[in-house]
Amino acid sequence: MTSGASTDTTAASAAAPTPQRIGVPREIFPGEKRVATVPDVVSKLVKLGFAVVVETGAGNLADLSDDAYREAGASIAGSTAELWNSSDIVFKVRPPTPEEVALMHEGQTLIGFIWPAQNPELMQQLAAKKVTALSIDALPRTLSRAQKMDALTSMAGVSGYRAVVEAANAFGRFFNGQITAAGKVPPAKVFIAGAGVAGLAAIGAAASLGAIVRANDTRAEVADQVVSLGGEFVKVDYEEEGSGGGGYAKVMSEGFQAAQREMYAQQAREVDIIITTALIPGKPAPKLITAEMVKSMKPGSVIVDMAAEQGGNCELTVPGEAVVRHGVTIVGYTDLASRMARQSSTLYGTNLFRLTEELCKTKDGVINVNMSDDAIRGLTVVKDGEITWPAPPLPVAAKPPAKPAGPVVEKKGGHGHGSTGPLPAKNLAVIFGLGALAFWFIGAYAPAAFLGHFTVFVLACFIGYMVVWNVTPALHTPLMSVTNAISSIIAIGALVQIAPPDPSAGGRPAELIHWLAFVGITLTAINMFGGFSVTRRMLAMFRK
Repeated sequence: MTSGASTDTTAASAAAPTPQRIGVPREIFPGEKRVATVPDVVSKLVKLGFAVVVETGAGNLADLSDDAYREAGASIAGSTAELWNSSDIVFKVRPPTPEEVALMHEGQTLIGFIWPAQNPELMQQLAAKKVTALSIDALPRTLSRAQKMDALTSMAGVSGYRAVVEAANAFGRFFNGQITAAGKVPPAKVFIAGAGVAGLAAIGAAASLGAIVRANDTRAEVADQVVSLGGEFVKVDYEEEGSGGGGYAKVMSEGFQAAQREMYAQQAREVDIIITTALIPGKPAPKLITAEMVKSMKPGSVIVDMAAEQGGNCELTVPGEAVVRHGVTIVGYTDLASRMARQSSTLYGTNLFRLTEELCKTKDGVINVNMSDDAIRGLTVVKDGEITWPAPPLPVAAKPPAKPAGPVVEKKGGHGHGSTGPLPAKNLAVIFGLGALAFWFIGAYAPAAFLGHFTVFVLACFIGYMVVWNVTPALHTPLMSVTNAISSIIAIGALVQIAPPDPSAGGRPAELIHWLAFVGITLTAINMFGGFSVTRRMLAMFRK
């Protein structure tokens, strides 16, 4: 029996896959402070079955020590070569340098920002090494389930916030308006060109500081988002749709660009701070702010060019530097996300962890690059030495076939199928006539006390009917939740009737009324709680 059990254990061990090692090297790009994962994420990767190794000092610039990684379950590699040679999967932030590619080996998987359109030589080098490369910037952002892996959005949000911080640092006044004993300080006026993820983050940050915020974007659908964050949407006086594929903007026509330049020139003369975020995938950053516009700005104004790494949206931007031109400070830093290294690393590490979950659904520490998965296929730019970028376009859902036109059926009022509103006047007159006749009959034979209560009941039904039918159907749920709660005034009547039975009443009828009142109180309590609960939840949907 011992021998048989040993054989079974050996067979099970042979069948179980060997967990893969995830390596996290130190970023060597000049000025890069981020790291591809953080200790909190390391512990989650270990639970997925992976072994994690981090190069010594990889997190120092993000205030993450080697000891913190060890406590989370990672091992520390003493050198760059050791890490690359011992890792099956490598998490990176920046694209690998030629020196780092030389350290890679066949069968290895690289995950990080690669920018395949801008780095064709790097793509050839990775293919020559027969590795698999997943470019996080190539994620199909239109897939709803891909949002948890969208590192571009995460980094853009950090950069947008940091852009406002840099603008405030270079600006010589408060953002918010103040009235003090020393005088009145007007609020700063901020214009944000481009209301994508970075632009919206900048709008929220600037508005929270008390500035007057204006924004523009070629995509008209973002206007409501700008307003919801406390900004004012400035529209270009030219009708053209600006939405491109994958949630990005597209290149606009010359007519639109001329109208846009005119609007930017006006804003430049009026505002104190301009933050530009306009980028188009695979193309140089469009020039939105000309030298003449910079000259027209007030002395001491600030421009933060978030597109500096791709050439800049301002003609006078110097990538990587903050310069002063015509009395205006132009900030062209290309490492805005890296300037908040710990926050950026945490978000980026979480994005890569969510991607790893998709790659390792079996939770056995082994990834599976499934090319039939739309999200994974879009990310994969090199597969086992073969360049697979660009991915084929995602299939567009076919529109349902149009239903054949049928005979026109006259819609009738009421709550039934096809109802659109109150009953026709003729039908309503007949109903009220019959009701009046019934009311007369009851009044002729009923006691006077009953007649008074019945009158109130009929009027309440009439008013309720007219109120409900004159309210938009979309508001019926909150309306009924409130009216149900208000109608729970019957609880008062039930409380009166639940008094001890009257012995003179014979006992049994009074006892029946007693129990009916108890049931009425119970149901009314449920009605009251449910009505106000539903109303509160619906109102919460409209709050920020």
